Amino acid sequence: MPETSNEAADESPRGDEPDLQSRFPTAYTILFLLIVLVAALTWIIPAGQYDRELNEEIGREVAVPGTYQTVEANPQGPIDVLLAPIAGFYDPDSYSANAIDVALFVLLLGGFLGVVNATGSIDTGMRSAMRSMEGREIWMIPILMTLFAIGGTTYGMAEETLAFYAILLPLVMKAGYDAVTGVAIILIGAGIGVLGSTINPFATIIASDAASIPFTNGIVLRFVILIGGLAICVAYVMRYAARVQADNDRSVVARQWDAHRRHFLKDGGGEEGDDTLTGTQKVILVVFALTFIAMIWGVSSQDWWMARMGALFLGAAILTGLIGRLGEKRLTGAFVDGARDLLGVALVIGLARGIVVVMEDGLIADTILHASAQTLGELSSVAFIATMFGIEVGMSFFVPSSSGLAVLSMPILAPLADFAGVGRDLVVTAYQSANGLVNLINPTFAVVIGGLAIGRVPYDRWIVFIWPLLLILTAFILVVLAAGALMGGAA
Repeated sequence: MPETSNEAADESPRGDEPDLQSRFPTAYTILFLLIVLVAALTWIIPAGQYDRELNEEIGREVAVPGTYQTVEANPQGPIDVLLAPIAGFYDPDSYSANAIDVALFVLLLGGFLGVVNATGSIDTGMRSAMRSMEGREIWMIPILMTLFAIGGTTYGMAEETLAFYAILLPLVMKAGYDAVTGVAIILIGAGIGVLGSTINPFATIIASDAASIPFTNGIVLRFVILIGGLAICVAYVMRYAARVQADNDRSVVARQWDAHRRHFLKDGGGEEGDDTLTGTQKVILVVFALTFIAMIWGVSSQDWWMARMGALFLGAAILTGLIGRLGEKRLTGAFVDGARDLLGVALVIGLARGIVVVMEDGLIADTILHASAQTLGELSSVAFIATMFGIEVGMSFFVPSSSGLAVLSMPILAPLADFAGVGRDLVVTAYQSANGLVNLINPTFAVVIGGLAIGRVPYDRWIVFIWPLLLILTAFILVVLAAGALMGGAA
């Protein structure tokens, strides 16, 4: 799942790749500094507000175009800065919720994933798929990339992929491919799933909530991006792998070829482990899939939102523990450990929302919205959504956390769609596509640096390998977004 920590990079014996990431501050520091910056701006930017009216379609009050007016300033001081992360979760004065429901949902989801992982069902399923491909290695690429993409699009699979490098890399090397191929199968496979998120709670759901729309809005267009992007990535990796297998010198890490083979094949293969799914594990995987299906059904037809979705994952965690016969102590321990793993995500959500709180309390949020609307509102729908995509690409380098970026950017950028005549869901799609694209190479993202470090692939060689794919994906995403804009964002 999209995370904010830097600890994944420590797994490599190489010191150069992790050092690259260590030069960048964490997302927590970046977001808190942004709170300070925005508070300073409340002393500079003129205060202003729009009139607001209820929008029946999204069920929230929205700014009324043409009603902006300047108001008396309310600059934010040091106390407001310190209160901002708390106010990001709930209003300290009225006790009304801000992002507390989203953060609690994230913790409950983490608990569910922790319980599922404790049964070994996902790891064993992946391991079984990998081992069954020996002798048919070329088909290992589309099958495994699809499995990783499913993990990415459903629950934001990211840090979990680090466990699979030690298993997959020896198999890839034995098949005559290079380490880059193994890294690409995992990193790009899960990455394209996140880029094309359909029901990913850490991207699509949180962003849609911040944009005040149901996450099912725009899901068709996101499936187009997911399926089309996956096809492009599979074809790209397969073409590269076949080229390397035919001529090792065409590998982007050809100079490390012998060293990689000595390292990854020193024991004749990867980690040994049970790769046969038991009947219980198969049932748990069915429950896992049905839980996400139930979430879609509840949101799309039963008006479910964060509380009921959280209750769904809590119930599914209990059911999974009972099926897996974990016992009371293992079940609760796995649930707490899973929630702990996502505590950083929950804190990032509060910090990011705190930035918006400072802008709103400082009465500059509408001023920024007004200035942006004047600039972007004159663009065509296609130029508008392309600009949104570009803005999110730039922001993703500084805030790699998909959930943090969603809470930070959607409250400001999504309402601009109302002025430009496109659906807010299209802005959400532009955000998640941009964030997913950048996080295939982002040096501030632990999953990238950690994966490359475990695979012993230098960062500069990864860029050499992936930059043509990034250009192809960018062109594809922009075409899809343009088509969505021309259709009025109704996809």
